[in-house]
Amino acid sequence: MLKKLPLYLVFALFASATYAQTIVSTSPQDQNVVLEEFTGIHCVYCPDGHAIAKAIQDANPDRVSLINIHVGSYANPGSGEPDFRTPYGSAIVGQTGLTGYPSGTINRHVFPGRENTPGGTAIYRNFWTLSSSETMAIGSAVNVAVEAEIDVQTNILTVHVEGYYTSNSPEGTNLLNVALLQNNTKGPQTGGNMGNNYVHMHRLVEMITGQWGEIINTTTSGTFVDRTYTYTIPATYNNVPTELADMEVVAYISNTHQEIPSGNRAYPTYTGLTNANDAFVRYVEDIPNTCLATVAPEVNIQNMGQNAITSLAIDYTINGDAHTYNWTGEILSLHSETIMLPEVSYTIQTTNTVGVSVPNDDNNANNSATTTFDQAIESTGTVNMVLHTDGYGSECRWNVKDGSGTVIYNGGPYGNNQTINETFTLTSDCYSFSIIDTYGDGGGSVTLTDHLGMQVYYTNGQYGSGETSQFSSNGVLGITQNQLDNISLYPNPASSTINVKNAENASIQVFDILGKLILSQENIAMDAQINVSQLQVGTYFMKISKDNFVTTKRFLISK
Repeated sequence: MLKKLPLYLVFALFASATYAQTIVSTSPQDQNVVLEEFTGIHCVYCPDGHAIAKAIQDANPDRVSLINIHVGSYANPGSGEPDFRTPYGSAIVGQTGLTGYPSGTINRHVFPGRENTPGGTAIYRNFWTLSSSETMAIGSAVNVAVEAEIDVQTNILTVHVEGYYTSNSPEGTNLLNVALLQNNTKGPQTGGNMGNNYVHMHRLVEMITGQWGEIINTTTSGTFVDRTYTYTIPATYNNVPTELADMEVVAYISNTHQEIPSGNRAYPTYTGLTNANDAFVRYVEDIPNTCLATVAPEVNIQNMGQNAITSLAIDYTINGDAHTYNWTGEILSLHSETIMLPEVSYTIQTTNTVGVSVPNDDNNANNSATTTFDQAIESTGTVNMVLHTDGYGSECRWNVKDGSGTVIYNGGPYGNNQTINETFTLTSDCYSFSIIDTYGDGGGSVTLTDHLGMQVYYTNGQYGSGETSQFSSNGVLGITQNQLDNISLYPNPASSTINVKNAENASIQVFDILGKLILSQENIAMDAQINVSQLQVGTYFMKISKDNFVTTKRFLISK
């Protein structure tokens, strides 16, 4: 039984958490479908599976329950990505015979000739519609109904489930399962062409009755099952915020851990909305370490009142400097919105504090929030990168941008399982380094260090579709290592030719004062002569690399 009620009916229909009315049918019914879809955030074809499942449910809204289970390698989050996995997914998928994504089970039933693996319950998406239609035409030994409510003051979810056996179950013992889902969660998805704004639906967050459910000991015709569960919904699952307005409950009975004769779903109704106007400043989004002198904070505001929020005067401070943003829009009761505040200039400090507050309303205890962020690492003017590709080097890209957003260095694609060494000669500025995987599942490790050995950036390869990190440069180029002390340049200033003495088998790169690469040469002779006749008058830097050591020498061109 599907129940979706507007909030204004909540108080009239659910004044008490006690359920007295019988909600399950006692007449024989055909099976309802429980479609468990195994998915992830780096799954190219999963959005197509989601669309197929949604079409099945849309055609049969009272008879089809969808449970999306994030599990497997495609569900592994990269750095900064949300973790939608649960403690239950691996065991559930482990009994299905799944071999590819997206796959799913229809009532955990074996459909011969359609399985991923012979005898398994996992079937590919092209079989879901047919298998669902067949399932809904088969009589069920048991009917299932469910209703739920959430107290928004305590986050306590109360779930009432009833089952009625219209015939004997083939199993003497059955299991009652209650799954809690969350809808409308924006996050990354490799497929779907929505980047990090893909909307994940029917996402399993908790099995209220545990991994395999609670035992039903009597499963003969005429047996009535009536159970109520209470569960406190946490603020987050794996640091992904919960949204009370987006919760959904699915209840189903299984004969064993596999075959499901029927199930049902419900959207909770809500109690505890005691305030007419209540804007809850839940949190200020984390701000990564930065060297920029401007910042645009983002704040998440939830409406905990009965009336819609259509305008707010949002005050925010950066290191004590005050600003105000007059926001207009609409946030419905129990819904939330992340609002980007206007970008403002500030004086950067080692640790910076952002405070956000909204005007007084019916509850002033939740009207403000703060966060802090740090100044980015300062490097010297010489930064070395060591990048390892994985078995899919063609997916790897990277770039370095200066403070104006101009790409000054970049690379990729590469071969498989390679080690890439690059050196960046930087002036005094704020820079960003981005590592990108075009498939969305990360790659090999990447390390950036300056010539003093300070680590500017590191990833072990778990960066998903990519990540960006800022750092500043003081413009001081690399010092001379002992192994390169004897290398000298002459004449200096030079006009047409410059000699490089004692640099046998070294590699050289010449940069102008802005860090632009002018020329390069590898494996030079002991006393090499470099043609600089085409260079304009001015100051240049020669980076000399040998045996993993680097030195940078300054020289002048005069005519």
